[in-house]
Amino acid sequence: MANFKIVLSEPKSRKAYQKEVEQKAAGLLGKKIGDTVDGGTLGLSGYKIELTGGSDKDGFPMRRDVDGAAKKKILLSAGPGFHPDWPGKRKRKSIRGNTVSEAITQINAKVVQAGGKTIEESWNIKAKEPAKEKPEAAAKPAEKAAAPADATPAETKNAEEKKGPAETKAPESTPAEPPKTEAAEKNE
Repeated sequence: MANFKIVLSEPKSRKAYQKEVEQKAAGLLGKKIGDTVDGGTLGLSGYKIELTGGSDKDGFPMRRDVDGAAKKKILLSAGPGFHPDWPGKRKRKSIRGNTVSEAITQINAKVVQAGGKTIEESWNIKAKEPAKEKPEAAAKPAEKAAAPADATPAETKNAEEKKGPAETKAPESTPAEPPKTEAAEKNE
């Protein structure tokens, strides 16, 4: 049997945590989006968790307004599952219903009521260190440095193409010596 990937969001700290759990052990089969479940089945004693969505093994999202666990093609005008290019655009898309089944691989949830321990302590997650600032790239090509700061890459490319062969810099290299023959080596 496959596993669920639980993505648990904590609104107060604005962090999200991920954990893989077995489907039967999680006790989420048959639950619907919007249901509140006890966090003890996920290793979070004292927590209350609300299911907010998910996706199946093929990546199709679950929708709150479609009953059942089956995959269906419905006409959509807004997300989840569809983001229109312009107002009023509609499209028929495949989505999953609002019930958790064995075909679901990811479940999104949020914390409604916190327990005694933090999620990091309960799931043995190490806190990430803050990202270190990356040093500026010191070695930039001379052509790029000569371009104005507000020029777009297309303008820079066009300016380089307009330059004639005399204006472009040739790569600096040492002149190559002709290969020595055996006769030339004997004469030296």
